[in-house]
Amino acid sequence: MKIGFDFGTTNSSIAMATEDGDVKLARFAYQGGSTESYRSLLYLERIREGRRTTIKSWGGPEGIEHYLQTEDKGRLVQSLKSFLASRSLQTTEIFGRRFRLEDLVANILRDIRTKAEEQFGCRIRDAVVGRPVRFVGAESKADDDYAVQRLTRALENAGFEKVEFEYEPVAAAYYYESTLDHDELILIGDFGGGTSDFSLLHVGPSARRRGQPRDVLGNKGLALAGDAFDARIIRHLVSPALGAGTLLDSAGKLLPVPNWVYFKLERWHHLSFLRSAETLNMLQSVAVQALEPEKLSALLYLVKHDLGYHLHRAVQRVKVALSHDEHSLFEFVDGDLELEADVARQAFESWISEELLAIEQRVDALLAKCGTQARDVDRVFLTGGSSLVPAVRRIFESRFGSQKIRTGDEFTSVARGLALRSLDS
Repeated sequence: MKIGFDFGTTNSSIAMATEDGDVKLARFAYQGGSTESYRSLLYLERIREGRRTTIKSWGGPEGIEHYLQTEDKGRLVQSLKSFLASRSLQTTEIFGRRFRLEDLVANILRDIRTKAEEQFGCRIRDAVVGRPVRFVGAESKADDDYAVQRLTRALENAGFEKVEFEYEPVAAAYYYESTLDHDELILIGDFGGGTSDFSLLHVGPSARRRGQPRDVLGNKGLALAGDAFDARIIRHLVSPALGAGTLLDSAGKLLPVPNWVYFKLERWHHLSFLRSAETLNMLQSVAVQALEPEKLSALLYLVKHDLGYHLHRAVQRVKVALSHDEHSLFEFVDGDLELEADVARQAFESWISEELLAIEQRVDALLAKCGTQARDVDRVFLTGGSSLVPAVRRIFESRFGSQKIRTGDEFTSVARGLALRSLDS
């Protein structure tokens, strides 16, 4: 039995491959059904047992259900993978107790492993694990190596004994290759929550018969993807309604409302850490001095009630809708907080123009690095949620032609490919 483990910024999945090439994905219970995508989050809550208070955590779909069912919210932390390259974040305080980042990540990884063991009926200690070409926040190879070291420690803490890493786009290539009956030169575009990664490689029956690592011509990656698109929606739709760009009256002097809060609001991995006594006190003080206090009160409500998950769902809904409609309605309603706005796809694409340009440049850099012309590429396989964004697809259609574009299993192709990759280990 071979295991492939895709620990993603937003979603994770784990798969088992048999020697004959069949792949089975673990499924996770959620709201009366099941899903192959495990939300990469952790919900923590204080539990009082007599005189003793303990902190209990739940991961993924189970964590979401506990979060939604609880009136007095605990702490919901998302996108922890985005911190792995950061040397400045070693620990964080939750309910007065300090947690190492690796331990929080390990809680998620352990939960996925144990649930997969129950379904696969075997002990899981070895796995081929996906990694991005470039981690979020990594500015050098040393930063990337540091992120891998921290992820390795988290995997060890979660009960894994032998781990082999593979680039996520290369893993997606293994999945795509399993559908082929002929050899191809392919370009893989893997768009996750925090990173966009690209690989150019030869795949097909010839490579499978050799049983050797695939002929990878080159890899390129950049630390932006779905979360960066989400950040632009928040910046243009949400933050202005919560007081961004407004003024406060401080002893007769007009000053801008502190913008660092809105900067953190745009990043899912920072949002959950806004709910601290220091930040809440600051927001209460600013709301009193604000020229538009109702907007700051709305921001305070969002942070105080830890509504990051609800906000994420609202942003995701409008982003998905704009993938097939020219207009969509953004709605976010919770208690006294009501946000509503019509969004045009054209406007959204203008908001993410810098990110689109960065993706274009990285794809062109990969082709140049490999000395390959676009016309020589047989197929382009796009995977990950943001591969469904029309403006992203146009980048590849304009270079390679729409007839060369292939997609499929956008949220699980990497895990499937990692499991197939494990057969070569």
